[in-house]
Amino acid sequence: MAEFSYRGRDASGELVTGAIEAGTERAAADTLIRRGVTPLTIQPKQPSAHPARPGLGLFAEKITADDLIVFTRQMYSLTKAGIPLLRAIEGLAQNSPKKRLRVVLSDVVEQLERGRELSAALAAYPKVFPRVMVAVIHVGENTGQLETSFEQLSEYFSREQSTTKQVKSALRYPMFIVSALVIAMFILNIWVIPVFANMFSQFNAELPLPTRILIGTSNFFVTWWPLLLAVLAGMIFAFKSYTQSLTGRERWDRFKTRMPIFGDIVLRSLLSRFSRSFSVMLRAGVPLTQSLHLVADAVDNYWMQARVEDMRRTIEKGEGLTRAAQASGLFTPLVMQMISVGEETGRVDELLKEVADYYEREVDYDLQSLTARIEPILLVLVAVMVAVMALGIFTPMIGMMDAYKGR
Repeated sequence: MAEFSYRGRDASGELVTGAIEAGTERAAADTLIRRGVTPLTIQPKQPSAHPARPGLGLFAEKITADDLIVFTRQMYSLTKAGIPLLRAIEGLAQNSPKKRLRVVLSDVVEQLERGRELSAALAAYPKVFPRVMVAVIHVGENTGQLETSFEQLSEYFSREQSTTKQVKSALRYPMFIVSALVIAMFILNIWVIPVFANMFSQFNAELPLPTRILIGTSNFFVTWWPLLLAVLAGMIFAFKSYTQSLTGRERWDRFKTRMPIFGDIVLRSLLSRFSRSFSVMLRAGVPLTQSLHLVADAVDNYWMQARVEDMRRTIEKGEGLTRAAQASGLFTPLVMQMISVGEETGRVDELLKEVADYYEREVDYDLQSLTARIEPILLVLVAVMVAVMALGIFTPMIGMMDAYKGR
C-alpha cells in the first residue's frame, strides 16, 4: 500500500489535512468519505529521509511471539470493553515490561495523534509487527471489526508458538546426543588416544588395524587441528553465503522439506502455518490474491513462498483456488477435497481452518513418534563409536597382557 497526503473538509466544514495509506487514490478517497471527510486533494506522499525509528538499534531488545500474544490479547480485551484505541495503546505503552515495546508503542501513539491509522503506524516497524498482523488490523479498521481482528491474531500467534515449541522440544534430545558425540570424538582424538599411543609405542608390538586407524586419526587431529578449524569456519561461511543468495536459500528450504525423518514434519508444519494464515486473512476480509501474497511471506520458507506466489499468479490469470492449489503440488488429495468444497460453498476460510487443524494433528503425532524413530539410530551410532574405541584400545592391551603372561 502507498501513502497519500490529503486536504479535505470534515462534516462541520473545517479544513483538515493528514496522511492515509491505501492501495490507490480512489481507495484513499473512499476511506476518507467513510470517515466523514470530503477530500479536496489527494496526492502520493513523496518519500523523505526520516530519522530512524526509536528502539530499533543493533542491540535492541527482541520482541518475541509471547510479547505479540500478550499485546493482541490485551488489545482485544480493551477494544471489546469499549476503551478508545488511543487510550488503550497509551496504557499498554506505559505498562509494557519491555523497554523496546514501550518505546515502539509510544511512537505509535504519537502517529495516531497525528491522524494516521493504526495499521499504518504498526507498518512502520516491520521487525516488530509482522505484515500479516498489519494486514488483518487494516481490514479490521475498514470494516469496524478491530476487536475481532485482535482476537484472530491472538489465536493465530498462540497456535504458531505452540507448534514451534513442539518442534524445538522434539529436536532437543537428538541434537544433544549428536553434539555430545562430536565433542567426545574431539576429546578422545586430541587428549585420550595420544596417551594410549605413547604407552603402546614403549612395547614395540605390532598393533592391530583398528588401533592403527585410531592412532592415525588422532595424529591427524593433533597435527592439523588449526587447519581443521579453519576449514570448518570456511565451510560455515560458504554455507551461510550460499543460503543467503536467492537460489541457495530456495534450494536449502526445499531440502529441509525432504530431509529423512524430519522432512515430513517440516513440510506439514509449513502447510499448517500456510493454511492458518490464509484462513485468518480471508476471515478478516483481505482479498484472495492479496492474502496469498501476505501468506507467502508468513510461511518463512523461500521454496514454499515461490509455490504460493505461483498460486497467486494462477488465480490472477482467472483460475480458481482449487486449480491453483492442485497445480502447486503442495496438498494431499484429502486437503484438496476440503479446499474444493470450501470454494464451492463459499466457506474457504472455515475449511482452511480445518486444514490447519488437520496438519497440526499430523505434526503432533509425528513429533510424539519422532523420539521413538530417532533413538535406534542414535543407539547404533553410540554402539559403533564404543565398539571402535574398544577394539582399537583394549585389543592391543589384551594382546600385551597375554604376551607378558607367556614369558
